[in-house]
Amino acid sequence: MQRQILAMQKELQNLRRQSAEQKAQTQAIVQQARVPQRSGPTPLISKDGVLPAIVEADLACGSGSYALGNRICFTPGGFIELAGIYRTPNEAADVGSDFGGIPFRNSPLSRESEFRFSARQSRLSGLFTGMVDPTIKVSAYYEFDFLGAGVTSNSRESNSYVPRIRQVFASIDSLDNGWHFLAGQAWSLITTNTAGITPLKEQIPLTIDAQYVPGFNWSRNPQIRIVKDVAPGLWAGLSLESPQSVLPPSPFAAPANVNLNNIGDAAGLLNNSTTYSNNSAPDIIGKLAFEPGFGHYELKGLVRFFDDRLIATNLNATTRLPGRTETAMGYGIGGSASFPVLPSLLDVQLSGLYGQGIGRYGSSQLPDFALKADGTIATIPMFQLLAGVVGHVQPGTDVYAYAGWEHAQRTGALSLVGYGSPTLVNSGCDIEGASASTCQAESRNVWQVTAGFWHDLYKGSYGRVVAGAQGSYTTREAFRGAAGLAPSTNMVVGLVSLRYYPF
Repeated sequence: MQRQILAMQKELQNLRRQSAEQKAQTQAIVQQARVPQRSGPTPLISKDGVLPAIVEADLACGSGSYALGNRICFTPGGFIELAGIYRTPNEAADVGSDFGGIPFRNSPLSRESEFRFSARQSRLSGLFTGMVDPTIKVSAYYEFDFLGAGVTSNSRESNSYVPRIRQVFASIDSLDNGWHFLAGQAWSLITTNTAGITPLKEQIPLTIDAQYVPGFNWSRNPQIRIVKDVAPGLWAGLSLESPQSVLPPSPFAAPANVNLNNIGDAAGLLNNSTTYSNNSAPDIIGKLAFEPGFGHYELKGLVRFFDDRLIATNLNATTRLPGRTETAMGYGIGGSASFPVLPSLLDVQLSGLYGQGIGRYGSSQLPDFALKADGTIATIPMFQLLAGVVGHVQPGTDVYAYAGWEHAQRTGALSLVGYGSPTLVNSGCDIEGASASTCQAESRNVWQVTAGFWHDLYKGSYGRVVAGAQGSYTTREAFRGAAGLAPSTNMVVGLVSLRYYPF
């Protein structure tokens, strides 16, 4: 409560200062307008000292925002970035790493390195806000970057269609009764917030890597969300989010009589170079957030639905086995905690999610489900953990470190239709040039440690120039297969970034 009172006092002082500055500005304009002018532009205000509505609206919108008409404030945002990326091994990737797809030693890529520059993480954003009345606020927000490519557009985690939409949503906030509504594409409700359950206040790792850190729970997808301010320091939220499933990569192969996913229909405006899973209901996510006066804490859960179709088959000339649709349910239970260890100097964050069929919500993109021997769905048990610290060395300089871990368990049939089967052949995973048939390894663990910093080179009237660097070490470990072999591989990544924030 003391921290909240101090914050409110500080905000009140800022408002008073802004009001005094605006009053002084208005008086200066009035005084200037009263000075006789032989020539030049028409004064901004009338002779009686009344400001035009558009000038008054600009002042009401506050610093960094601009009036659109008399009722809407527009706040531009975004940055221009040049990033440098170095990886060993070579993933042939841009600024987003594929943590769950680090190549094993049979691939020549595992014995190479890569370097590239990229400006594609540069971002454009804008926030529109308006007060319908003193208690109803409406907002609309858009945010784009340039990391999309036509053949990589999909609906799995970041919903990366071209131009690559990060977020596009509208929201309504009822300030008197504490109800909040959101519709559009935004960070999933499963993502930890820094304050309440508020859009644009998500606790995103400070990494340069666009895939963040293994163990970080997130997605950005279309949704409908409702949040209620239950009591001071207590919020409850529920969202219905667009579903999509991550399936195991090769060597997993569904039987011919099982339909799990389908190629996108270009005529229906989906990407026909990727596949889409069968989902008959949205993902349902709920969250409680509370702030007892020291830190921010969340309890969250999700329910998911997975479908496959067992196709009708002819057993013989006279007997036909009818087809049927099978539905399986996945779930996840988790929580998070964020709190200062040293106020204004060192912050700690912890989060975890456990369940079955939750792979989509982890940065490593481990699969959600495999199949049982009869072709029905077997959701994959899994947990995802993340720990991080952020140090505020001085104004304009932050350092950070994260450790994340994603772990999957064996599931389904003891064959290629299951996941992590002990019958898989891994004998060639450490032999360069060995065929894929001798390296059928499937990921069991992905863990990472990473650290970096951000430093303001300039901050002033012309925006902000920021430099950053990050280094990470990631290990991918496979299930033990035939002959007891359990291959593993690792990746070292170094990234640097130079960003200009003009707004």
